Amino acid sequence: MIRFKHPAVIAAVRSEADFVAALASGCGLIFDLTPHIRKVKEWADRTHQAGKRLFLHMDLAEGIGKDGAGLEYVREQGADGIISTRAGMVRDAKEAGLLTVQRFFIIDSQSMRTAKEALKSTKADMVEVMPGLLPKAIAELAVSGRTPVIAGGLIETAEEIQAAFAAGASAVSTGKKGLWKAPVQVT
Repeated sequence: MIRFKHPAVIAAVRSEADFVAALASGCGLIFDLTPHIRKVKEWADRTHQAGKRLFLHMDLAEGIGKDGAGLEYVREQGADGIISTRAGMVRDAKEAGLLTVQRFFIIDSQSMRTAKEALKSTKADMVEVMPGLLPKAIAELAVSGRTPVIAGGLIETAEEIQAAFAAGASAVSTGKKGLWKAPVQVT
C-alpha cells in the first residue's frame, strides 16, 4: 500500500540521467516510463538502496512480455509495481503481487465513465489521470477516497501541482526535475 504525504511528487523518468537525478531527489517514488529488460534489476536495487520505490510502465516496456510471465519477472527483479492503461495488465499484476497504477487519458465524459467502470473491476491501487491539468476529472475520481489519484502529464509548474492537489490529487508525477525537490514520504 502506498500512502502519500503532501506534497507528493513522483519522479517520472525516461533516461539514465533522469533516473540518477530521481535517486538524488526528495521523491520517494520513481515511475520508469521506458523500462528495459536489461535495467530492471539494477534500477530496482539502486532505487531500494536509496529508500525509494520503483514502478515500471509495462505498456512501454522493452523486452519484457506483457503477460503473467513478464509480470512475474518484473516482481522477481525487485520492481515494486507497474503502470498500465490496460485493465487486464493491472489485474494480472495484482495477482502477481505487484502494486498497480492504472493510467487513464480523460478526453470526454465517456472516457470518465469508462475509467470509473474499469476501476471497479481492476481494483487498482492507484489511478493516474492524464493530462494532470484536469481538476474536474481529478475531483470526480478522488471522491471515493479509496483509490489515490495521481495527476500526471503536462505538469510543469509549482502552481499546476498546487492546482492538482487542490482538486483532490494525492500525488503528482512529472518529468520536470526542478519540481522533484518536494520532500515525500511513502509507506
